[in-house]
Amino acid sequence: MDLYEYQAREIFQQYGIAVPEAETADTAREARHAADRLGGRVIVKAQVKTGGRGKAGGVKLATDPAAAELTARHILGMDIKGHTVRKVMLAQPVDIDAEYYASYALDRAAGRFLAIASAHGGMDIEEVAATRPEAVTRIPVDPAEGVTPTTAAAIATAAGLPPTTAPALQRLWQILTKEDALLVEVNPLVRATTGDILALDGKITLDDNARFRQTRWGDSARTHDDPLEATAAAKGLNYVRLDGEVGVIGNGAGLVMSTLDVVAGCGARPANFLDIGGGASAQVMADGLTVVLADPGVRTVLVNVFGGITACDAVADGIVKALETVRLTKPLVVRLDGNNAARGRAILDARAHPLVQQATTMDGAARRAAALATDAAAV
Repeated sequence: MDLYEYQAREIFQQYGIAVPEAETADTAREARHAADRLGGRVIVKAQVKTGGRGKAGGVKLATDPAAAELTARHILGMDIKGHTVRKVMLAQPVDIDAEYYASYALDRAAGRFLAIASAHGGMDIEEVAATRPEAVTRIPVDPAEGVTPTTAAAIATAAGLPPTTAPALQRLWQILTKEDALLVEVNPLVRATTGDILALDGKITLDDNARFRQTRWGDSARTHDDPLEATAAAKGLNYVRLDGEVGVIGNGAGLVMSTLDVVAGCGARPANFLDIGGGASAQVMADGLTVVLADPGVRTVLVNVFGGITACDAVADGIVKALETVRLTKPLVVRLDGNNAARGRAILDARAHPLVQQATTMDGAARRAAALATDAAAV
């Protein structure tokens, strides 16, 4: 369950983390009135459940209420990475002295949480993490011990953040544990010229298993701005759209996450996360392939299945079934291993679709999918 930024800031305020004064608006006219109440000069921010809003033009400074109305009219209805903007948030500007990054995320593999912080926050944090990994500090957090004032101070010191950020770091941990969150992120966490520490943006992902305790958000936390995610949700699929070109389908969250990493290691970007589950039927496979192929950014699709509860021949049947209803115009690389793998491979061989290729290993399949995506981009 992802929250919108304006919902995340409500939680930040509840836990004593300072945020700029702000209001939300569903129309350009409402935005004008909100800007007037906030003092005239405001930041107009698209409310969508995806990153990259600033670079996409979804975050703009408006100098007065009239400009806020015009800016909101431009932003409302925008498509940002497949997400339609239906609401904007208007916030009072802040004079910034320094920008930082801070988050807590669940590390499933290690059975603990991870504190991630950097003295180089802002829109380019992903580039910083990729090109200067040493500038991003990652510190394991024992769930039983949590983040004490001493721990928060240690995280701040290790990341090069000023000591005044430690209280916010501890409160972010309290949000993570008390609000059933899997991710709590602030980018940027800023030091204003006044010396105050404020959260200028926020992202919170709540645990779906805790929905019964998070009823205050109603259906808003479960809505999908992305039409493909909405379509997938209606079909009961565990699908998250990403920004890459290689569509990924697998059975089991761990296998899919590993596949994403392997694809990235081959020099390509995953276009999505799609877990068809441990007992997927041919229909589920067909539905999943249909959704992934509907993404215009996908240049090739990688199906990586290890047969256990899900038999590989059922997966192969699903692929064949999808090919009967979907016109395949992009290469499809399939790796089947485990239960009934030989039978599944034989089914695909018999179908002999010219755009379907098979690989025997995950690494080999990822390399082939990445190469095909690169070839498609060069055409």
